[in-house]
Amino acid sequence: MHQTPPDGTAGPSAEQQAREDALVRQVVASFDRCSDPRLRTVMQALTRHLHAFLREVRLTEDEWQRAIAFLTEAGHITDDRRQEFILLSDVLGASMQTIAINNQAYANATEATVFGPFFVAGSPLIGPGGDASGGASGEPCWVEGTVTGTDGAPVPGARIEVWQADADGYYDVQYADQRTAARGHLFSGADGGYRFWALTPTPYPIPHDGPVGRMLAATGRSPMRASHLHFMVSAAGRRTLVTHIFVRGDELLGSDAVFGVKDSLVRDFVRQSAGTTTPDGRDLGGRAWSRVRFDIVLAPAGA
Repeated sequence: MHQTPPDGTAGPSAEQQAREDALVRQVVASFDRCSDPRLRTVMQALTRHLHAFLREVRLTEDEWQRAIAFLTEAGHITDDRRQEFILLSDVLGASMQTIAINNQAYANATEATVFGPFFVAGSPLIGPGGDASGGASGEPCWVEGTVTGTDGAPVPGARIEVWQADADGYYDVQYADQRTAARGHLFSGADGGYRFWALTPTPYPIPHDGPVGRMLAATGRSPMRASHLHFMVSAAGRRTLVTHIFVRGDELLGSDAVFGVKDSLVRDFVRQSAGTTTPDGRDLGGRAWSRVRFDIVLAPAGA
């Protein structure tokens, strides 16, 4: 169906519209013989929606060339330590929409949110009550909770991956010295419990020195992310959970650059004054610290 251009000008003539319709049909039909039914469905839908976008905004050839240049630059800046395309997906809400589609609500299972571009496989193993900060700058934070199923039964042996930015707003992979810090993995105990030291989360900007950052600036959007700590939790027979916890009271909760905040994931990070006894008796050298509880509920596999 023809739509009037956003600027209110008269749309294309009936003859022009017919020519454009014919091209859409031709391109969609070019995938008819694809032997993979799912691939055929995806490519034909992509074609229809892409052409609908082009026709709705009446994209100019100059705008098309600039879009190609933008995507080319995103490819050039992407490497094994930076993923500009995930960043683009995040700021357009595509990542969160995909997560919403693939992690439908199930009973009382913990909600999922964005994966982000900074996960690294092979993080250090930390034991119960261990320190995941790895020497990164920031205020110590004691994190504890349980991992259970939706029936309330504990899930022992769940693998819990954690990662976060340091107090300066950077992940370890953003430094040039190949450091490993503010990330690690641990396992829930027989009672489903877990505990470890991390850093009190602080807000930080997503990388905005590339094409995605310039796009945000041009459209008047902030690159700032609300303070958070990443989790990925997996266990046999359970749906893998990728999520964060956010700091209650953070003024960025309502304007997170990648739309990752969910009310159910906001937690109280309770500040503890210097000298307050820590849960495990650790000596923090007179520093203040915080503590937070995050009880994780895993949905069954295939839910």
